[in-house]
Amino acid sequence: MAQIRSAKSELTGAAFGLPQLFVARRFFGKRLWQRTPFSVSINKSAFPAIVMACFILAAMAVPISSALAKKKVPENQVQIQLSFAPLVKQAAPAVVNIYTRRVVQQVVRSPLFEDPFFRRFFGDRFGGNGGGRTRRKQQNSLGSGVLLTSGGLIVTNHHVIAGADEITVALSDRREFEAELVLDDEGTDLAVLKIKAEGEDLPYLRLRDSDDLEVGDLVLAIGNPFNVGQTVTSGIVSALARTGIGVSDFQFFIQTDAAINPGNSGGALITMDGRLVGINSAIYSKTGGSHGIGFAVPSAMVRAVLASAKSGMNRVQRPWLGAATQTVTPDIAVSLSMDRPRGVMVRAMYEGGPADRAGMAVGDVILDLDNHEVASPKALNFRLGTRMIGKSIPVRIWRDGKVRNVKLALVSAPETPLRDITVLAGRQPLAGATVAHLSPALGEELGLDTLASGVIILKVEPRSPARRFRFRKGDLILQINNARINLVDDLGAALKTPVEEWRVTMQRGGKVHTFRIGQ
Repeated sequence: MAQIRSAKSELTGAAFGLPQLFVARRFFGKRLWQRTPFSVSINKSAFPAIVMACFILAAMAVPISSALAKKKVPENQVQIQLSFAPLVKQAAPAVVNIYTRRVVQQVVRSPLFEDPFFRRFFGDRFGGNGGGRTRRKQQNSLGSGVLLTSGGLIVTNHHVIAGADEITVALSDRREFEAELVLDDEGTDLAVLKIKAEGEDLPYLRLRDSDDLEVGDLVLAIGNPFNVGQTVTSGIVSALARTGIGVSDFQFFIQTDAAINPGNSGGALITMDGRLVGINSAIYSKTGGSHGIGFAVPSAMVRAVLASAKSGMNRVQRPWLGAATQTVTPDIAVSLSMDRPRGVMVRAMYEGGPADRAGMAVGDVILDLDNHEVASPKALNFRLGTRMIGKSIPVRIWRDGKVRNVKLALVSAPETPLRDITVLAGRQPLAGATVAHLSPALGEELGLDTLASGVIILKVEPRSPARRFRFRKGDLILQINNARINLVDDLGAALKTPVEEWRVTMQRGGKVHTFRIGQ
């Protein structure tokens, strides 16, 4: 569990049905009606009362279909005592428990190396691991998942299965299956697994469009918290489109107060029609337990990831905008003659990219995408991430005080030029680093700015010069001794030049730094 502190009812009968008759008699008593064995006659003295009753009954006669369509809270004790049990019986068999195992290397140190006096004199020279010996240790973890096809495709969280050597899925009937990892998408914190139950149609949940959710809707969370067994909790949708959670690159979460605890990760968030609306992923907690603030990945994103898995892809390909955007502040809104801050403003463009070809320009404000408002770059990324490549969608933009309509072609980010993955060696400060050219495709894969260019560090070997000089995965090399680095070949040529001092300019965490390294 990532923790932030990672039927239709129909009424038939006469115009005056039983409920209405009861109301009329309650107000007007027996004087309203005179019965004979074969007829019903009206007491003339009661005619004014009949007119009044007709007005009352007409007011009560709202269309049945309209009344049933409206969402309503419980109005009496009988409604309050209604049970979720039928819904749970329907949905629970499709929610599974997931157990993972992985083997890690653990260093076992001598107690002497915990002594500061001993370490002062001998350091970490013995065996290269602080005087300790290495042993293999098995780590176990647990989570939940949801069956989404009768053939055994399961969606769970990426962080539930990350690094696992073995994945076991336990069904609600206690049967266990070895699971195959079909697709793992760290950017959305989702993964798709596959189990085989020969000759059997497994129970599964259907997806509901998360865009239909409203704050206040009732939801149930189903999962395996703390490995106590399958557990159901109830709550409401507390908020929509939550960002800043820090769990994934596509931050657009459903917030709920249904209790979610460690082990619930990957479990189901369902609505009152028994369909899946989200995958429970994170909680806000200072203790590790539920405080009534949980977050779920919307089903719109789940559908996109599942579609990629069904198509046989090993990773999700998402549409690429080809532009960098920023939130429209009140000051920006005033400068653009907007009535209020809304949308996202284009601040940079990739020449020849989808936004450029659609006719957008720097300074345009994207108001909505495919008829969905976008209030932030994260919301824009989410909407793009849930659309399928190969189509075109309508986009409304604000330009020169007017709303304009354009068509955006949904294409994937190009890998131009190819990444050219290279392990650096030799007598230079980046030896031991694995680097590649940062193309838009690689940038999207790594969750980086897709308009950036340069050479990116993918990996740094332990005890290498690159590690000693504190280079990290994700560092973007921009210059070496005033030589601009655009390609891996540029970097290799710059590092071969003999110098007394290396001056490395790079981008880390969105900031540019320059380091001086002596020979």
